[in-house]
Amino acid sequence: MRKTYLYHTLILCLFALGLQAAPRLTVVAVVDGLTADNLTTLRPYWQQGGLRTLSEEAFQTTVAYPQLVYGGNETTATLMTGVTPDRHGYSMDNYFARRDRKTHTMLEDESVRGIGTKQQISAKNLLAQTLTDRMRIAYPNAKIYAIGLQPESSVLLAGHAANACCWIDAETRQWTATAAYTEGLPSAAYEQNKSGRIATLAARQWTPRMDIPTYTAPTDQERKKGFAYNVEDVLLHAPQANTLVIELALAIQKEEKLGMDATPDMLMLQLNTLSPNAKSDRIASAEHEDMYLWLNQDLGYLMEQLDKRIGRTNYQILVVGRPILGTDPQSLADIHMPVQAFNADRAAALTGTYLMALYGHERWVDGAYGQSIYLNRNLIEQKRLNLETLQRQVANFLMDFEGVQIAIPNYEAMRYPMLGTTLCKRHTGDVVFMLQPGWRLMQDEKRSIDKVIDDNPESPVLLWSGTIRPMPQERLDATQVADLIF
Repeated sequence: MRKTYLYHTLILCLFALGLQAAPRLTVVAVVDGLTADNLTTLRPYWQQGGLRTLSEEAFQTTVAYPQLVYGGNETTATLMTGVTPDRHGYSMDNYFARRDRKTHTMLEDESVRGIGTKQQISAKNLLAQTLTDRMRIAYPNAKIYAIGLQPESSVLLAGHAANACCWIDAETRQWTATAAYTEGLPSAAYEQNKSGRIATLAARQWTPRMDIPTYTAPTDQERKKGFAYNVEDVLLHAPQANTLVIELALAIQKEEKLGMDATPDMLMLQLNTLSPNAKSDRIASAEHEDMYLWLNQDLGYLMEQLDKRIGRTNYQILVVGRPILGTDPQSLADIHMPVQAFNADRAAALTGTYLMALYGHERWVDGAYGQSIYLNRNLIEQKRLNLETLQRQVANFLMDFEGVQIAIPNYEAMRYPMLGTTLCKRHTGDVVFMLQPGWRLMQDEKRSIDKVIDDNPESPVLLWSGTIRPMPQERLDATQVADLIF
């Protein structure tokens, strides 16, 4: 009898939790380069501020990615959609197009115009629903805004159904947007452009907030001379960029009355912890640490203002980091694990020469991008050759390349879990390959595609809510993060 009573009590409690009203405002901040180790290292140095509050009061865990991580927005897409690139379609920031044998940004959309920018992008090529899309379906009258530092990150945070999405244009130093969203450039962003707020912060100088000996990891150069930047020269990698995002978020919240009625609203933010000279996500300089000090202050100001405006129990904040630079190659070399480069263009050229030797002097390879070789399918069809035979020959040829762990025809990719979840059918070449650990994927001699060479990099997740709610206890998969909110 006692067991039956306890069972029914538990069911009623879970039911009550399920009926608990959603917070009036959800703030999601995806922070470039944020790591759990850095947060742990710096926690004793924060007497107050947003990161201090989150470290003490938020549910905290880490997430791993079930896909290859390159340091681009493929991680943002997975975090926001809850599925991997093979399903959401965003495997890399760019893709190779057979139509012109060139690379294009993944979010390119010539049917929409830019507002204050030449970039024409939208979420049209994102194949899965995002966190914001789910919010729009559940609450059609929700107000959803995305604000960021780069266009692709901002659009992925906005999803398909936000009211507006804007970012700081690197050239004009103005808030810009895409007309893919109904409200275009929010009036609060327009007012900041008109008032010259970005220019005002950009005209300042960024110098250390503390005495250099106080920092945990100053460089030898910083110990001698400190550091100093004209913010205008490094705006998107200066802490003032985060300040601008937070200021605009609060301006939009006030103007649009986000969190002021019974319908839940959303603010999606892209922030950054990587300083201009950062070579790794791991803090290795005073300027890098200074980025965290400023971010702590900015997040603290955001929470303080929301406390006053809508009440502490009426909002929640999800902060999640994403790998951008991983571990720097020099640190790996210092422990006798040197990083080597694999040149995709050179591999494609050698593959073309190999096929010429077999089938004659023709252009058998259209190009290479990422971990794919694209064969000239039109020529293969004209010559009445068997495509699968050529795919198998090229795969065997690539297996002899130093640094290649596996090379297979594209139709076999699903046999390899990490590769299968990473590749998007629409943009995958005819032959795909995976590199051995310690190898960096380069497009050519200078352009690196793979900025993160760590095996299975992790991201910290902090979820703060003004109300009590059940939380998972174990480490999460990156596809589970969106479910924390919805």
